[in-house]
Amino acid sequence: MPCQPALAQTDRNPVGQPTSVAALPPEDLRQLLDLLQRPDIQTWLQSQTGNRPVEEQSSAEAANAREIIVGRLNAVRSFVHDMATAIPTLPAELHRARVALMTEMRGQGSFAAILPLVFFATLGFGLEWLYWHATSGFRDRMIVTHLDTVDDRLRAAGLRILYGLGVLLAFAVGSVGAFLLFDWPPLLQHSVLAYLLVFLAVRLTLVVGRIVLAPGAERFRLMPVATVTARFWFFWSAVLVGLFAFGHFTYQLLPMLGVGHEATYIVALASGLILFGLALVALWRCPTFDGVDMVSRRHRVSTVLGTLYIIANWLVALSGVAATFYIGVVLLVLPIAISCVRLSIDHIMRPPGTIAANEGVPSLAGAALERGLRSLLLIGGAYLIASLLGLDFGTLAARDTMATHLIRGLLNAFVVILLADFTWRMTSTWIDRKLMQTAVGDAVDPDELRRSARLRTLLPVLRNVLFVVLLAMAILMALSSLGVEIGPLIAGAGVVGLAVGFGAQTLVKDIISGMFFLLDDAFRVGEYIESGSIKGTVESFSLRSIKIRHHRGALHTIPFGSLDKITNYSRDWAIDKIMVSVTYNTDLDVVKNTVKQVGKQLLTDEEIAPSIMETLKMQGVEQFGDFAIQIRMKIMTKPGEQAVIRRRAYALIKKAFDAKGIKFAVPTVSVAGGGDASSAVAQKGLDLIKPPPQTEQAALDA
Repeated sequence: MPCQPALAQTDRNPVGQPTSVAALPPEDLRQLLDLLQRPDIQTWLQSQTGNRPVEEQSSAEAANAREIIVGRLNAVRSFVHDMATAIPTLPAELHRARVALMTEMRGQGSFAAILPLVFFATLGFGLEWLYWHATSGFRDRMIVTHLDTVDDRLRAAGLRILYGLGVLLAFAVGSVGAFLLFDWPPLLQHSVLAYLLVFLAVRLTLVVGRIVLAPGAERFRLMPVATVTARFWFFWSAVLVGLFAFGHFTYQLLPMLGVGHEATYIVALASGLILFGLALVALWRCPTFDGVDMVSRRHRVSTVLGTLYIIANWLVALSGVAATFYIGVVLLVLPIAISCVRLSIDHIMRPPGTIAANEGVPSLAGAALERGLRSLLLIGGAYLIASLLGLDFGTLAARDTMATHLIRGLLNAFVVILLADFTWRMTSTWIDRKLMQTAVGDAVDPDELRRSARLRTLLPVLRNVLFVVLLAMAILMALSSLGVEIGPLIAGAGVVGLAVGFGAQTLVKDIISGMFFLLDDAFRVGEYIESGSIKGTVESFSLRSIKIRHHRGALHTIPFGSLDKITNYSRDWAIDKIMVSVTYNTDLDVVKNTVKQVGKQLLTDEEIAPSIMETLKMQGVEQFGDFAIQIRMKIMTKPGEQAVIRRRAYALIKKAFDAKGIKFAVPTVSVAGGGDASSAVAQKGLDLIKPPPQTEQAALDA
């Protein structure tokens, strides 16, 4: 594959100079150098450069830019011409490499050359075979291990990773031992080492594939894909990685065998063309995650875009710009690796008893693992891109030029963004866990219920505030890393904030009022409150307003600044008063005992008993009416449950009074004749039996 030396190939023929510097007479060059070293000549040149008009300087800069572009295009054209000219010489170059390798092997003797290779393969595969048989018991235990909980899946994944690395390490140790035991010929040593690295790259890909895709063991699969998809990418990932490694190490090996640069680059391009074709075949034939062929429009669009990207990247390699080609490969593989890591972590960290990764309570360990691995991939990709561009971090730290300062600032800003993202992910996951635990909790303890309601109220606000704070801090720290003075920005932001505060006093009032309401714990999500003429259940709120659902269905959105005094009907307990009217000939002791029996029956009801804090009691005679004795009773319940318990109490009181012969008093009206007096008596009777006006508590019970 193409690599860094190709960059020098494109710049060997400068464009825009009709005569090269080397073609000038040596005497003229010496005279020119002597003149340039004179101080007066240097001062004159600087004055001439500084006194040029702005228009001339701009035109000169534009001309230089045009010359750079034209020079680059001519260099690419020259490179392609050189490659085409070198194609006929390729067979002779490869024959020369083969002759050089065979000559070295014949010089060592056939047996002496073959023996290290045989021992190399025998020792490597032999140690791998021994490792395989030594771990047979471990494999048998892994096959029957349980994968029901997150800890079981994490333990199994870790053991399988260690086992796969052990297989790879066994072969690597055997191969290195072969290199240490024998004195290899130089060319043969480089050749064997190059293709040993190719073999190790393929084996490493297979090990990772067996761990992540597990084509033969679906229960151990980390990525939630169908078996046909897992087998497809298990095979094609090894093919593509192996071909890429073969082309890369062949490109580095051929110059050691005496092959010229042009011929070596042609071999790399041919290998890249084969890799390009196989990548397109894999891209167009790959099934979806559920194993179905790619027939959806979304998959077709992504496949076409991926094809165009691969074609463009290979054309870049054809033009001789090798670093850009490798950067394109890194930018293609990095998002795929990050997506695979995310899917694998979500699947392995799914809660017990769930199938989809987004079910259940989110895991802090999963969030830390996913963000940590993603940060490692991004940092590794950035380091690889920097090395492809020829950047040395030690040199960047030592120099203090504009370019090095900018690069250091970009790297520091990149680290700041990763840290801010990791912090936000962890805190957001913790808040989501708390919200889901309070939502699905089955706690019956009043203190625990109040604590859960308060968490559901405060945590969403805390998450929004935390997001704004982290975003502002990350932006300011990133700008500071880039060399931007953030002091004036902070001062300017303060002035702007002051101006906005004066212009948006109502908004500021709403936000501050909401903060104090929350600090006072005046209401929580799910509580029934009343403010002014509006009452209902608190559904949600933001930094500025609260949403209240009326018991008849209407939804009120009220700014915090418009809230008046708040009455909360859902705190601690509620006392309900019950009034009954009995006739004057009723025995009050019998009524009291009957009410006590009704209270005991209420406590035996499994549905309402947990909501009764103090059962039904008779408080005594409330008053003597015109036709009845009014008896008052009370019961203490949990907030919001009093209406259901009252209805049940009325039903039991009716049955108990009928069983004891206790009669309810009702007004009777006798009309003895016509006239105003009779009408007045009738109206008085109607007023007595007329129901009282509906109270706020009655509206709440409705």
